[in-house]
Amino acid sequence: MHDQLKERILRKLEALSDERGYQLLDYIEFLESKYAERARPSNIFATLKEKAEDALRAGKFSAETIGKTVGAMDSASKIMKGLAAAGEAVVDEAAKVAGVSAKPGPKAPVTATEPPTSSGK
Repeated sequence: MHDQLKERILRKLEALSDERGYQLLDYIEFLESKYAERARPSNIFATLKEKAEDALRAGKFSAETIGKTVGAMDSASKIMKGLAAAGEAVVDEAAKVAGVSAKPGPKAPVTATEPPTSSGK
């Protein structure tokens, strides 16, 4: 889709109410199912959010309720991403202190410099 068309569609979208926006989303999903493969969400949080939103829409909840629920799920997703980043930073720092690499990388070949010794048992 070219940029001018995207901009024109965005101008039209901004003027819509939430109810009309959901009607438009239904129509877009109909077109996807008929003519194209559906784009899959990129992560587990996006997948859960879409499933919850679809379930709420199927249950005829108001657009306001759906918006608040999706907003709360977005906030939870941001918190989880922050926690994951903090955990990764802790692991990286601990690895630096220990003098090892926390990131997986190519393994060095194992070479024996001394023959194995027997325990004599």
